[in-house]
Amino acid sequence: MAAQGLKGKLAKGAAWVAASRALINLISFSNTLLLARLLTPADFGIVAIASTVSFVVSALTELSLSQSLIQHRNPEEEHFHSAWTLNLARSTVLAALIVALAWPIAWFYSDPRLGPIMLVIGAGALLTGLTNPKLVTFQRNLVFWQDFVLNVSQRAVGLAFAAAVAIVFRNYWAIVAGIIATQVSAVMLSFLFVRYRPKLQLRRARELLSFSVWLSLGQAVNTLNWRTDHLAIGYVLGGTALGHYTVGDSLAVLPTREATAPLAQTLFPGFSRINDDIQRLRGAYQRAQTLLCAVALPVGFTFALIAKPLVLLTMGEKWLPAVLIIQFLSGIFAVQTLSSSLQPLAMALGATRSLFKRDLVNLGIRIPLIIVGMIFYGVPGVVVARCISGTANTLVNMAMVRHLLNLPIRTQLAANARALASTVAMVLLVSALDRWTGEGTAALFLVSKIAILSCAAVLTYLASTICLWVVAGRPTGPESEIASLFMGVLRRRSA
Repeated sequence: MAAQGLKGKLAKGAAWVAASRALINLISFSNTLLLARLLTPADFGIVAIASTVSFVVSALTELSLSQSLIQHRNPEEEHFHSAWTLNLARSTVLAALIVALAWPIAWFYSDPRLGPIMLVIGAGALLTGLTNPKLVTFQRNLVFWQDFVLNVSQRAVGLAFAAAVAIVFRNYWAIVAGIIATQVSAVMLSFLFVRYRPKLQLRRARELLSFSVWLSLGQAVNTLNWRTDHLAIGYVLGGTALGHYTVGDSLAVLPTREATAPLAQTLFPGFSRINDDIQRLRGAYQRAQTLLCAVALPVGFTFALIAKPLVLLTMGEKWLPAVLIIQFLSGIFAVQTLSSSLQPLAMALGATRSLFKRDLVNLGIRIPLIIVGMIFYGVPGVVVARCISGTANTLVNMAMVRHLLNLPIRTQLAANARALASTVAMVLLVSALDRWTGEGTAALFLVSKIAILSCAAVLTYLASTICLWVVAGRPTGPESEIASLFMGVLRRRSA
């Protein structure tokens, strides 16, 4: 495919994903705020324990078959049959493990409510194995309209069920109902989008697993890496502390993840199409990564800066302990976009074993830091530990990019220098403005403060970035990419 054709497909795909993620972001945010108003931190904590156990078991049985189908040059019908059969077998084992762990986990945490919750979550896990594997054909062909309809629809169904149960019962079953409703609707919609008649068959199983095995092992390690803190906090510090931590963590990742998803989701299929041309791939990686960083840094740090008034306005004072979590983690999630494009890059090059080794290194760094932080300082210690390990993870990723693309770390950092400098200027100015505006709890004051700080952040970042870009001689970079996209939209509208 010609470069312009691929770029056009990626841009169109990114537009669909952008619309999808914008609505998903709104639905997820609304869901969290609504449930936070109606439920207690302890409700979130009890479901977080059950969900975390489910996530860990799920990761240990993960097969990563979708990525294998995307990476395959020309998957045939037998590949899809094998993928569906493997997924069904895996979901059956997963459900059985979750059900078997239900009462032991309830005993371990001294909370009998965990048993029934895990039984229901196990049933939902079984259903997910029925999902249509042919959905990946859209992603392979860089067609993302179905992603918009599928994701928005299933999230909307989940929100509706969760809200209804929360209003009627006012307890943790609202969160569980939302999870199950989302899973059921996802399976049903997958068969509405692509015609497919499932068939039990394993003829291509070995071929699919040969690619995905290292991804699966990496997924297992990553889940242990990212979920151990939830299990430890729930056991040592209790359900209320875990509720604050879980909600804070979920909200902190939203801005960065949703702002960068339109481009990030197109990278793996895009990189896979040019994986035989390293020079072209190196250029594509640099353009994508700098653009992601230019968007993620201001979004993540702006959210951190407005966290306190936003929590007070939308969730109430009972959620104030989540503010510190949001402030620190939102910032570190943004910083990690300096190397977040490594995953699709390595998968496109078939370097899944290297990703697994990377995941083991990160696990060895993160878990000890979290344990020490929690023992001595509780939740704040865990948050600081995550910031330190997140920074280390970014450096490890950049070292791996250097190995894959012969791209020095200093070159990777230099490409993002303007975005980093503009973000520092934004944080300093808005922090001073935050102190100057003072404190308050009245709704009008909080709305005004959020608006003022957000506008100041946007204007400061844009002004700093443009000035630095002009001073640098207007080099090719995220600024020129955004300007080009903007001019293209204007030309199409005027045509």
